[in-house]
Amino acid sequence: MLLNIIGRNLNAGDDLKNVIEKKFEKLDKYFSDDIEANVVLSQEKGRQKMEATINAKGIIFRAEETSGDFFDSVDKVVDKLSAQMSKFKGKIRNRYKDNKSLKFEAFGAPLPEDEEAMNVVKRKKFVLEPMTVDDAIVQMEMLQHTFFIFLNVETDTVNLVYRRNDNNYGLLETEY
Repeated sequence: MLLNIIGRNLNAGDDLKNVIEKKFEKLDKYFSDDIEANVVLSQEKGRQKMEATINAKGIIFRAEETSGDFFDSVDKVVDKLSAQMSKFKGKIRNRYKDNKSLKFEAFGAPLPEDEEAMNVVKRKKFVLEPMTVDDAIVQMEMLQHTFFIFLNVETDTVNLVYRRNDNNYGLLETEY
């Protein structure tokens, strides 16, 4: 596994990098090819935050943990990633039958609540309104939602605005 460790507003020491590399080696058993993993370390309001993203050729696994110590966060993040892989084993296998980069036998048994977790309980259809990003944010706030889908008049593509945990806004833009 190719591991990219990035420190934002901090310098991750060699000890921490070695621990992260050692813990993430446990996830190698799930992949037959070299997979890239990005680990971002940052400090937020006196708390240490670790975010990990693994892109396995079309399948993205992501986990984050905020705690008082990065060394505690490493174990929790690896456990979350491993649980995601086990939980969605069946769905991943069905969707990516020909994905040779994954070793499905290493995933283990899916978690028992797996069948219940993916039920769609509500469907909603609506017309995408052409608007600017600023108009979409205003509309989202008026609806008191945390995200809003709209047709961007500037790019003529479907976009999504969302409220981030830091109370700023994010924009997801689609490509065809």
